[in-house]
Amino acid sequence: MSESPGAATIRATWKKSAIGYSVEMKATIQSLGFRKLQQTRDLPDTPAVRGMLKKVDFLVAVEGDPWDPPRRGRYKIPRARSAKKHSRGR
Repeated sequence: MSESPGAATIRATWKKSAIGYSVEMKATIQSLGFRKLQQTRDLPDTPAVRGMLKKVDFLVAVEGDPWDPPRRGRYKIPRARSAKKHSRGR
């Protein structure tokens, strides 16, 4: 399958690491074709690609849309805290 020369594309850049986020977020980044941070890709403008970009919009910047880094890790996986540390009263 080859792309027609006049096909619309979206330019996306991977801005924030996916470490600490769910497996689904990491898989979406990988399926978009990103391998390294700050990598820019020209992706086909299809509903499927737009849906994937919307799912990881806090990790990926799309050209033409403003991107501000997330203020807190709303989508991060919560980790268990050490009971030993909290039992000492600190």
